[in-house]
Amino acid sequence: MDAVLVINADLGPLHRVTVAHAIRMLCRRVAEIHEAEPDRHLGAFPMPRVVRLVRYVVTRWRYTKGPAWSKGGVLARDNRKCGYCSGPAATVDHILPRSRGGQNT
Repeated sequence: MDAVLVINADLGPLHRVTVAHAIRMLCRRVAEIHEAEPDRHLGAFPMPRVVRLVRYVVTRWRYTKGPAWSKGGVLARDNRKCGYCSGPAATVDHILPRSRGGQNT
């Protein structure tokens, strides 16, 4: 089965869903067919390529500010090991650059 593009009410792309999911969205009347394949039908519905949501959905990920990471998150991801020297790391920035007296790595 092909994927169907879901666009918001303002015609901005959101994500892709399966054809079966798109048909369920049409049956629930949360989406309308924006673009369909000619001469192909699934029951009473034409085969959708693009469906448009009836109501606008606010996507919070577009409006987030700042980085999606933190020092604690980086340390937890790396199991408290340095990415450069593989030694134990209590901070993210324990490696000094050569310009500040650090070693050549």
